[in-house]
Amino acid sequence: MKSLTEMDRLLEELACKDEFSGVVRLTRGKEELFSTAYGYACRQWQIKNRTDTRFDTASVTKLFTTAAILLLIDRKRLSFDTRVIEFLDLKNTALSNEISVFHLLTHTSGIGDDSEEEDGEIYEDLWREKPNYSVTATADFLPQFVRKKPNFEPGTSCRYCNCGYILLGLAIEKISGQTYREFVREQIFERLGMDRTAFLRLDGVDENVAEGYAPVRDKDGNITGWRKNIYAYPPVGSPDSGAYTTAGDMIKFIRALLEGKLLSPELTADLLTPKTFYQSGDDYEWRYGYGFEFLLDKKTGKIISLRKSGVNTGVCAWAEYFVEPDITLAAFGNYDDCLWKPLKDIQKMIIGGYLEK
Repeated sequence: MKSLTEMDRLLEELACKDEFSGVVRLTRGKEELFSTAYGYACRQWQIKNRTDTRFDTASVTKLFTTAAILLLIDRKRLSFDTRVIEFLDLKNTALSNEISVFHLLTHTSGIGDDSEEEDGEIYEDLWREKPNYSVTATADFLPQFVRKKPNFEPGTSCRYCNCGYILLGLAIEKISGQTYREFVREQIFERLGMDRTAFLRLDGVDENVAEGYAPVRDKDGNITGWRKNIYAYPPVGSPDSGAYTTAGDMIKFIRALLEGKLLSPELTADLLTPKTFYQSGDDYEWRYGYGFEFLLDKKTGKIISLRKSGVNTGVCAWAEYFVEPDITLAAFGNYDDCLWKPLKDIQKMIIGGYLEK
């Protein structure tokens, strides 16, 4: 695939086969290169996705939590070295007193996650016995992980951890005196003019929102129907997942971070610097930073892109900034895993320099 026209054709073909439903948007600086929606926001009424449809961001929400924490660090309300367990006065847990804000931001805390997805556990299974509607406040998540055995001592290894961001959300609440969602709405969304971004409830009625769908398959893998994801996770977003946004608002947020519109120059530079190594391939190396993941050229050490992915039942999300071409990508899907196949081709096209019409 070597052009935007071919990319559109691929996405349309996948949508016609019920293999993709969502939106893809590309900008270079302030120039819009591509913005197209595919599939259905509501399957039962055949209501199509639009470029301004709001999608569940899944774990891309962690970027909003990261920005909120860095704002508080900028304001000297806490630091990267703040010992979070003591700060939150969490007693009688399995959580190490050595866990710092830095550890939580960079997935080096060692916390036992509520669902160890790297070990094959499925997040949706948490709600088979516990009603998902019983978990709405940030503190409601604590019983799910605070007594689990740690995976390693803080700072000695690296493992992706959702619940580390729950602790960051609690720190935001303690400092601000607001709920996590109130603080992020006022200090991030409203401040940056992200008027299409919000923490919407699955059981609410809101305008222009994509519903999440998981395919039902027969023994041969053929799709025989669809089910909604309303029982797959809590009904409203939290510090680790579940905010709703548009592709346009997501790009607005990324550009604001890059251009220093939210944080001080020092913290902006720090945010855009890789921290923790976690994977290596033949040509590339991956590192965690604060919220973001970084793709580096293994030979030169240059940053190719910084990115964040999100996946839940019926949801997939991607935000990425490619450094040298100054291109920002926001892509959201409302089917299981429907983004990953076209995303690989889109990334190759951008990294390879192919952006002809």
